[in-house]
Amino acid sequence: MLQSVDSVGRWLIFLRQENVKFESFDILTDEEVRQGLKVYSNCSIYPQLYIKGELIGGSDIVLEMQKSGELKKTLHEKGILPKESLQDLKKLVASSPVMLFMKGTPDAPKCGFSRKVVDILRQENVKFESFDILTDEEVRQGLKVYSNCSIYPQLYIKGEIIGGSDIVLEMQKSGELKKTLHEKGILPKESLQDRLKKLVASSPVMLFMKGTPDAPQCGFSSKVVGALRDEGVSFGSFDILSDEEVRQGLKTFSNYPTFPQLYYKGQLIGGCDIVMEMRNNEELKSTLSE
Repeated sequence: MLQSVDSVGRWLIFLRQENVKFESFDILTDEEVRQGLKVYSNCSIYPQLYIKGELIGGSDIVLEMQKSGELKKTLHEKGILPKESLQDLKKLVASSPVMLFMKGTPDAPKCGFSRKVVDILRQENVKFESFDILTDEEVRQGLKVYSNCSIYPQLYIKGEIIGGSDIVLEMQKSGELKKTLHEKGILPKESLQDRLKKLVASSPVMLFMKGTPDAPQCGFSSKVVGALRDEGVSFGSFDILSDEEVRQGLKTFSNYPTFPQLYYKGQLIGGCDIVMEMRNNEELKSTLSE
C-alpha cells in the first residue's frame, strides 16, 4: 500500500528544511526489496523512514512526530542534526524582554534565591516571564555554558544576562537595576527631576562629592568626608564625576553651583565651607541626628 504523494512530500520537505541529509530507495524499481522490507520491518506500507537503521514509521507517524516536535528531537538524539541547545537557548532567553530562569515558578519558588529575585522584580513592577529549570535538565545544564554562569536563578533583560540573586539585589540597592530597566525600555523613562529626588533621599545623610569617601578626587570633598567621619556620622555618597547628567542637574535642583553638596533628609545643608563651620561650632552631629 502506497500513501499519498502529498503526505510523503510534506515530510520530505520537512527533512530538507531541517537540512537533514538522507538517501532514498525507489521500491517500485525492485519488487524483491519491496516485498522483503514488509517482512523485515513488520510494516506493510510505504514510505518507511529509518534513522540509524531503526524504523521510525510511515507517513502518518512521521507527520505526527513532526507536528509534536518528536521527530526533530529524535534527529538530535541520534546525532543526525547538531545539538540545537545553543540556538534554542538563545530563542528561549529572548522569548520575553525580561526572562528569569529559576527553580520553581514565581508563585511557587523552589529556593530562596529564586524567591528573592521574584520579589525584587515585583517590587519594581516589572513584567517578566520565567522558566523552571528543574523541569528540563538539558536547558539547566546548557544554560550554564551559554551564560558562563553556573548558578541559578539567572535574570536576562533583552537577551543579555544580568546575573544571579546577589547581583540583582545589589543592583536594586544601588539603583542600577531600575536604571537598566529604564535604559532597556522595560520601564518608562524616569525624568531627571524624579531621579534626583530619589538620589537625594536615598540616605538620611547624603553626600554628592567628587570621587568616593575612600578616594576623594578633590580637597573639599576630602574635608567633608573627614568631618563626617570624625563626628561618627553614617552617610551615603554619590560620585558626581561618574554621571554628568546628575552633576549638572543637581546644580539647578539645589540652586547651588559647587560640589560637594551635603543633604539631610532630602534637604540641602550646604557645601564644604558650611559643613566645616557647623563642625567648628559643634553643630554638625546634632543637626544631622535630629
